Amino acid sequence: MRLILSKLDPTTMIRLTRFSIFLLPIFYFFTACTGNSTNQEKAETTGNTVLDQLNAQIEKSPKNADLYYARAEQYFELEGFDEAIADLNKAISIDSSKVDYYHLLADAYMDYFKSFKALKTMETAVMRFPRRIPTLLKLSEFQMILQMHKESMKTIDQALQIDPQNAEAFFMFGMNFKEMGDTARAINSFQTAVENDPDLVDAWINLGQLHAALGNAIAGRYFETATRIDPKNIEALHARGYYQQSIGDLKGSLATFRKINRIDPKYAEGYFNAGLLLMDMDSIPSAYEKFDAAIRASPVHIQAYFYRGVAAEILGKKQQAKADYEQALKLAPDYTKAKEGLERVR
Repeated sequence: MRLILSKLDPTTMIRLTRFSIFLLPIFYFFTACTGNSTNQEKAETTGNTVLDQLNAQIEKSPKNADLYYARAEQYFELEGFDEAIADLNKAISIDSSKVDYYHLLADAYMDYFKSFKALKTMETAVMRFPRRIPTLLKLSEFQMILQMHKESMKTIDQALQIDPQNAEAFFMFGMNFKEMGDTARAINSFQTAVENDPDLVDAWINLGQLHAALGNAIAGRYFETATRIDPKNIEALHARGYYQQSIGDLKGSLATFRKINRIDPKYAEGYFNAGLLLMDMDSIPSAYEKFDAAIRASPVHIQAYFYRGVAAEILGKKQQAKADYEQALKLAPDYTKAKEGLERVR
């Protein structure tokens, strides 16, 4: 039986930030459970030299908004969302004319699971900067994420009134139609986007995914175009690898995921998908190594623990399999397959 690779979620690409990248449910499950106390501890105990310098500068210049923004960027990267939000609100109270302050504040709220505040922040930004297209499109993105499709498309229309050929605006139309299940209009929107900007990789990826879902062989050409435009684009390569697996090209898919990890050795999903492919190809020792690499890259990758356990079980390493199934269950207590695996090796 063929194992199904982890697919690149379409919402990740539109986010163009962290809320998205590859929508790893495992990671979000873990962070939601640990809470912000972990984030605060991380931010406070990192010994970040840049933070130390910014703290000293802010002490000397407490009314410099840019310093609070710079420190908020550091906290945001450390997932210290409370601290980032406080600094950004302080920066805005000192100088409300900097659009970047609002954008980062909205991102901080969104990544902190405070979507209503994120939305309101972007609405405020649009009121202050009504003709700034990136701000309009970011608001439309947040509206789409919150399934406010009518409002999102109205915001896109505002952007197109300013720039009727804006490729990103047509891309956003495509994402809304795709989320709403209107495949034909989504394809038309993405096609218009690439006609206006042939280098818009995310639009080519989405065209490939939509045509692949329809069973159209042209999908392969769209994925090839995306990877030709940006040969090191992880999203494009991941989508291509998933497509190759879906049409039975296991060796091609494996080569693609190996290429991803040559580009980004810390990308856990590359190792994980390579492991699944090697399992399908009955290369169990090699699959075990890939799952092991996925766990090193992402110690909270639940499925990697499970499948490393499966590989270990097949190889007769029952104690290792038991440990992996137990770890998967620590991270996801209701993981039925891990429970079944643990029963087998007991």
